[in-house]
Amino acid sequence: MSRSKSPRVFSREFKLGIVRRLLAGENVSALGRELRLSRKDLYVWRDRFLAGGPQALRGRGRPPRAASGAAAPATIQAPPDGPGEHLAAARRRVAELERKIGQQQVELDFFRQALRQVTEPRQPSTALGVRGAMRSSKR
Repeated sequence: MSRSKSPRVFSREFKLGIVRRLLAGENVSALGRELRLSRKDLYVWRDRFLAGGPQALRGRGRPPRAASGAAAPATIQAPPDGPGEHLAAARRRVAELERKIGQQQVELDFFRQALRQVTEPRQPSTALGVRGAMRSSKR
């Protein structure tokens, strides 16, 4: 009856959805219980996303050789010499900009949700015997 404990593997899209929920302000412990994941894993996914965008969240399978190391800091590079190098530099720049767009989209989603929570009026409880959502001023 003993099952082998093989590691669970999650797609990049799944991880991105979880990171969006975290950045929207959901409780990490509650989310971990809901998904049966450790808080540590959730924090690692969030930190990787914040450091490198959606591409930093590895999906299934082995990462490409160049992406297996730590994310290299942005550096100023010499202009490319040939047309092949120019195309490669353009592709790297597009990938960098796509990461930034992904980060900005998550931030926008977070702030939209926060604004929605701030501007919506609280729903008063009308059920009998149910206490209101606000705390008593007595301590």
